[in-house]
Amino acid sequence: MANLQKIRNGKRTYAITPHIPGGFITADHLIKIGEVTKKYKGVVKITSGQRILITNLKEEDIPHIWEELGMVPAVKEQNSIKNVEMCPAGFCKRSKVNSIGIGMKLSNKYQWKEMPCRTKIGVAGCLNACGSVYSKDIGVIGDKDGYKVTAGGSAGFHPRLADVLATGLTEREALEYIDRLILVYEEYAEPGEKLGFLIDRLGKEQFCEKVISRG
Repeated sequence: MANLQKIRNGKRTYAITPHIPGGFITADHLIKIGEVTKKYKGVVKITSGQRILITNLKEEDIPHIWEELGMVPAVKEQNSIKNVEMCPAGFCKRSKVNSIGIGMKLSNKYQWKEMPCRTKIGVAGCLNACGSVYSKDIGVIGDKDGYKVTAGGSAGFHPRLADVLATGLTEREALEYIDRLILVYEEYAEPGEKLGFLIDRLGKEQFCEKVISRG
C-alpha cells in the first residue's frame, strides 16, 4: 500500500507510512527504516501524526520495501481511525498520569476501525495536552483528579476546538465512555460527517445524553 506523490516531469513517485503505535519505536525498527530507505533511495519525513513517512519511492519497489521493513501500513482505509497520538507521559516530568497505558489500549482496540469519517484520537498525561489533543476527534487527558474525555476537535479545512464531555473518570470509565461515544457516532453520523459536525448538528447536551444512555 502506497500513496502517489506529486508528479514531476512525468515521473511518478510513491510514499508509504508504517504503523508506529503511539509514536514509540524500537531502535532496531528505526535502524531498519533507515537501512531500507537508503537502499531504495527514499526520503524520510517525520509526520505531525507521530509517524515516519518514506517518500520518493518507485512503484515496483513498494512490495519489496514492505517485506523488508516487516511492518504494516498506518492507514488502510480513508474513513477509519487513522491513529492514536500520545504524549511521552510516563517519561515526562510534567505528567500527572502515565497515560501511555490507556493510549495503547485505545490503539490496540481501535486502530484501523472503519468510521463514518477519518478519525484521530489524542491522549495526554496532563492539562498541557501535548500532541494537540483538543484538535483531535476524540481526546483523553489525564490529571490528578482523573481523566477527561473530549470530542469533536479538528485542525483541518474547518478548524474546531474539541468539547469537554466528561471529567474525573477512572481509566476504566474513560475507556467505557469512549466505547459508547464511538457507538453513538457510528449510529447517528451521516456518511463523511466529522464527529464535531455531528455534535454541532445534534447539540452537545443531546449528544452527551445519547452517550450516557448507552451505559
